Amino acid sequence: MKTVYDLIVVGGGVLGTFHAFHALKKGLKVAVIEKDKMPISATVKNFGQVVPSGMNSKWQAYGRESLLIYKEIQSQFDISIRQQGSVYLASNDEEMMLIEELAQINKSNNYDSELLTKQECLNKYQGLRPDYVKAGLFFPDEVTVEPRTMIYRLQQYMQQYLGLELITNTAITNCENTHEGVTLQSAAMETFLSKKVIICNGNEFKTLYPELFFNSDLEVSKLQMLQTKPQNNYKLDGSILTGLSIRRYEAFHECPSFKEIKAKESRDSLEKKWGVHILFKQAMDGSVILGDSHQYADARNSDDLGFNLDMDIDNFMIEEAKKIIDLPTYEIQNRWFGTYSQCRTKDVFEHTIGENIHIITGIGGKGMTGSAGFSKENITKIFNI
Repeated sequence: MKTVYDLIVVGGGVLGTFHAFHALKKGLKVAVIEKDKMPISATVKNFGQVVPSGMNSKWQAYGRESLLIYKEIQSQFDISIRQQGSVYLASNDEEMMLIEELAQINKSNNYDSELLTKQECLNKYQGLRPDYVKAGLFFPDEVTVEPRTMIYRLQQYMQQYLGLELITNTAITNCENTHEGVTLQSAAMETFLSKKVIICNGNEFKTLYPELFFNSDLEVSKLQMLQTKPQNNYKLDGSILTGLSIRRYEAFHECPSFKEIKAKESRDSLEKKWGVHILFKQAMDGSVILGDSHQYADARNSDDLGFNLDMDIDNFMIEEAKKIIDLPTYEIQNRWFGTYSQCRTKDVFEHTIGENIHIITGIGGKGMTGSAGFSKENITKIFNI
């Protein structure tokens, strides 16, 4: 007899895994089916920060719920969570105005943040250049993760403590509603049965429902990131977000001065051309991860983004980073790019086929921060619990 699951999640990235997590917490029988040996896409190729502070009010609520979930799991099982806070560093008067306005918004939202003076920033962040920083806005509750290990440890925790069945190296090629629920078939002609299915992987979405995929408003973003060699006798706590992040992140769009400040920006700058905003985060081995850039293409034309790293973008990010923090070394040991899909007109792509097949993808850059909180609400809605 074939096992009949309450839920099968297709795609083992952070969005799919947290849907499985919350279904398991509801007492449901759940399997995650991953096409590769392990997740190798956006979830493991991102910057590794959980920053509700950068999100608009709706998604900040999901992000704050995610923080609670991450910390609860970390208290039971090491999934690489480190609570060292996040800081936004203002480099001029306009950015100072924005962080001051965001601090007031946070106060009304009851989200802890603290304005830092220039000297407090210099005291807190080793190597920070005094000719760059004017002030900072610090979020003490925010955390960092190690993206290349977090998802595997999370799935290990779910297998050991929640009863997750993780099925890897299995590409789903057919998914159909039946009278009993949903029948899935793999490329190896294996059959899986479930009452409901959630598809959280863009590749399987494209394979299973190509017409729907190509007619969607999904677009793909390509992000380049770098990792220095380990820094000797140097410590940098938390996520460091800089002036270009202040000018980019959605949270600041809600600030009264944002539109006027954005209107003054040059449209021809390299940071605009390549979608660059400078981030710093120290990894477990003492190296510092630098990022990142954003180049876009429609999902149907994602191959146009290419598979090469653009050295002009990397060199630009390094030179900009050097204006902000004097690291002991800027010698680079790793370079890579990640891709994620997002919707042009919606927060997330959601589409239901029949009653029991739910496509949920295109969460964009909100995945690591927002997936845990969003999935909790979404599982309740899908199962009407």
